Amino acid sequence: MPMLHDRRTVLSAGGALAALAAGPVRAAPRPVFDAVLDRDGSGRDGAKGFRTLAAALDAAPAAGVRPFRILVPAGIWREQVAVTKSNIHLVGEGRGGSVIVFNEYAAGRNRPGGPAEIATVTVTAPGFRAERLTIANDFDYPGHMPAEVDYDRTGASGAQASALKLGRGSDKAYFEDVALTGWQDTLFTDAGRSLFRRCYVSGCVDFIYGAGRAVFDRCEIRARTRPGKDFHGFIAAPDTDRHQPFGLVFLDCRLTRDADMPNHTMALGRPWRHTMTFPDGRYGNPDAVGHAAFVRCWMDNHIVPEGWYPMHYNLKDGRRTMLEPEDARLFEYASRGPGAGRASRRRRQLTAAQARAYTIPTLLDGWTGA
Repeated sequence: MPMLHDRRTVLSAGGALAALAAGPVRAAPRPVFDAVLDRDGSGRDGAKGFRTLAAALDAAPAAGVRPFRILVPAGIWREQVAVTKSNIHLVGEGRGGSVIVFNEYAAGRNRPGGPAEIATVTVTAPGFRAERLTIANDFDYPGHMPAEVDYDRTGASGAQASALKLGRGSDKAYFEDVALTGWQDTLFTDAGRSLFRRCYVSGCVDFIYGAGRAVFDRCEIRARTRPGKDFHGFIAAPDTDRHQPFGLVFLDCRLTRDADMPNHTMALGRPWRHTMTFPDGRYGNPDAVGHAAFVRCWMDNHIVPEGWYPMHYNLKDGRRTMLEPEDARLFEYASRGPGAGRASRRRRQLTAAQARAYTIPTLLDGWTGA
């Protein structure tokens, strides 16, 4: 887009008369973007160029009163960043072209100088938005898959590798036409409200998880095959506080799978009871009674007939036990497709009256992404 410049007139006698005849000089409009990623730092269309996303984020005003828009051009932008300022907006040039990617993983934090976070992008400020881009973690999960253990068919591992974390301080985070790709723990919605509209999320084990209020509106939820395994994982792992009415909600989404994934090898989810430190010890948070719901979703036949599985957690006395789906808040309504199951003790259905409350304003406490 060409930049509109102020018209300047040399203040000679003739120039002054010409300026008066032309009327007052109008200020140039603010550029569409405040910053643009650029390999040589030259910028574009009035926006200052930055060689890295981290440098562009550092340039945003600390107050964050108005949106600070960063253009992420087509290309691979390999770095790990933290968004700590309000109203940061990332805009790409296409979900398949503009890619922010890194490869940190949970066990990596144990090495000297390891990072505090494993996510490629960690957000701890309100008003974050992302559009038309991909945020990925390309850690080699297939090369580091753990052996199964007696309490978990997916194994206990350090192979968690998040693409995006919405951490404490995040709220009203909005995503449109964004791909979030990874394997285990792809998307960590740990806090606040978030809305994902027409997005794509891929992974295998607990790949959408956390305690936040997150709505997925007309998204594709893609299950990835774990090579050499006969069970491939869980979509949702909510850690919702018992006093919070909603957690992870999927509205009119499509649950798809890799072409080589066999039937009945992926669960809708399992309830997570996050281990925390309390004055009397370290154990699973008793206030975590996860909430997740799939409402009017199409499901392929990779979904197990029972829908939901239990998940282990630690008791105060150190023993390990299982949190059953029936002891959490896990629901469906009007599921369609070959993976849609019949109502059962474990695969509980919302009533029509209950489902009417599953609107974006109600789920997100009045916020609609605007």
